[in-house]
Amino acid sequence: MSSELVPGADSVQRRDRKFWIAMALFGVLAVVVWLTMGEGSVPLFGRRIEIRWIPLFVIGTFVFRAYIAREADKIRRGEGEAGKL
Repeated sequence: MSSELVPGADSVQRRDRKFWIAMALFGVLAVVVWLTMGEGSVPLFGRRIEIRWIPLFVIGTFVFRAYIAREADKIRRGEGEAGKL
């Protein structure tokens, strides 16, 4: 089926492209953090944690949030697995 025959197919492709661009940028940001942060450690809940893991955890929460928002949008629009049943 071509995108001309399916209403809103262009917007779905645009959203998917934006999602993958965001994931790539999160990956680039994670690499930059890993390479530029020092190798020090901080105490966290009684354990020593390497300091560069803290911003990577924050970036990971943004990745998780973006993924969940994308899946929720698919379900709302009937594009996910629930809509195919």
